[in-house]
Amino acid sequence: MAENNESEAAPAKKGKLKLIIMLVVVVILAIVLSVVGTLWFLGDGLPGMGDEEGDAEAVAEETFIPSSYYQINKAIVTTVQAEGRQRYAQAHLALEATDLQALEGAKLHMPLIRSQLVTVLGSSDFNKLQTPEGRSGLADRMLTTVNQVLEQEGEPAIKRVLFRNFVVQ
Repeated sequence: MAENNESEAAPAKKGKLKLIIMLVVVVILAIVLSVVGTLWFLGDGLPGMGDEEGDAEAVAEETFIPSSYYQINKAIVTTVQAEGRQRYAQAHLALEATDLQALEGAKLHMPLIRSQLVTVLGSSDFNKLQTPEGRSGLADRMLTTVNQVLEQEGEPAIKRVLFRNFVVQ
């Protein structure tokens, strides 16, 4: 009889071990499926299943191109009319571009650019130049003017006109 009891005890332990292993596998499978389902429904998709062309474009868009600057040494100084009185405006400028060829073109054509910038500054309203919005609008008009000159001369465009110092009196 003793032999019969030992053989029945061994299969009972084996059955419990199988049950525990199956429960662990089911729990791990449930966790994995919940993580995958969450990623899928949140719109991130699964890792490695993204659109490879879209990923390549995203990497290409994220490439950082540093800006280069050219500081115009002499200030742009001109008179501005204000309510019948003659006022003065002075602007120290810098040009920003991501293409060095654009800055080289601006240096080459600086006499023409300065002449056009004096005209733009001189035609501005004195009261508007005293506000941040007026100065921002002036910078935009100056950018348009500089890019028109560069386009006429066959040079690439600059990115921005920056004020290093701006005085109206």
